[in-house]
Amino acid sequence: MFTVYILYSVSIDRYYIGFTGNLVERLRRHNSYSKGYTGRAKDWAVVYEEAFADKFNSNESQEQ
Repeated sequence: MFTVYILYSVSIDRYYIGFTGNLVERLRRHNSYSKGYTGRAKDWAVVYEEAFADKFNSNESQEQ
């Protein structure tokens, strides 16, 4: 099962779109000052999520 998700950070007023097989762990990593786009904030919160049976369909949805 894969999840497409949208995160929002209040501190930088930005959204981030991604997909993962484990949303809880992925959110924890986003909020742990990871490198890259989400590393600029530690207050990311899930504002949308949608589950898919496989990675192909989740990636297709993310690109729309």
